[in-house]
Amino acid sequence: MTNVAENVAVTADASPAASARAGQRAAREARIRRSYKSLQWWQPLAVLVVLIGLWYAAAWYYASQQLAFLVPYPHLVLVSMFADPYFTPQLGADLLNSTVVALTGLSVAIVIGVAWAVLMSQAKWIERSLYPYAVILQCIPILALVPLIGALFGYEFLSRVIVTVMISIFPMVSNTLFGLQSADRGQRELFQLQGAGRWTRLTKLQFPAALPSIFVGLRTAAGLSVIGAIVGDQFFQRGTPGLGVLIQVSTSRLNGPGTFAAIITASLLGVAVFLFFGLLGKLAVGKWYDFG
Repeated sequence: MTNVAENVAVTADASPAASARAGQRAAREARIRRSYKSLQWWQPLAVLVVLIGLWYAAAWYYASQQLAFLVPYPHLVLVSMFADPYFTPQLGADLLNSTVVALTGLSVAIVIGVAWAVLMSQAKWIERSLYPYAVILQCIPILALVPLIGALFGYEFLSRVIVTVMISIFPMVSNTLFGLQSADRGQRELFQLQGAGRWTRLTKLQFPAALPSIFVGLRTAAGLSVIGAIVGDQFFQRGTPGLGVLIQVSTSRLNGPGTFAAIITASLLGVAVFLFFGLLGKLAVGKWYDFG
């Protein structure tokens, strides 16, 4: 009895010390996580500094070879983007036009892609019948179809949107289909035992399970939609111009800072749309899924 009492007393005395050690360990892990997050921000900034240094070195070399228009200095590109009284307003207007085309094509690709994937998820024979055409659509060289698209639909806004849809639709189809088919088998069998219909299984089981994959497809399609808008703009040079036309015009005029400014602006547009859907995905499913 005495030994038991002594052991209980030792355990009682040790529990506050153990709790203190556990608290210290948790605080140390929290500090490590905070330092790791801060390091995540510094790493890309350090790479950016290195890239800018290399850019300046390349610009100096080409300037010494009387070819400064090929690789302009970074500060000249910034002037063209934000402070050129002639070029900057044109850049802003073309950015708006390309954004409208990209978002319109992305919206159409989302609707068609999700509907296509939902249809294929209903039966294997439907998937086997339709999925090869999604792959074919992804593999067709867009440049080969540009003359046909222009002849059928004109060379203005509609043709640009069609090219954008063709480039960005496949990630929506493939990721949505994967998500719809990833619902837990046990849960599917439970829904069947309860006599749930196709619509109930789709809305109550498959779509919630597919949300992470759908948002991954959204992020990928968002970046591709900007590429589609630029590509369509470069080949359908009628109607309202966008960044693609501005890139070609600046290149033909040997305006190196303007060309680089338009290319960087197009890239930043793609990054902005990508980050927007990433944030939307975190808000939608981040509480129960590690949406990176």
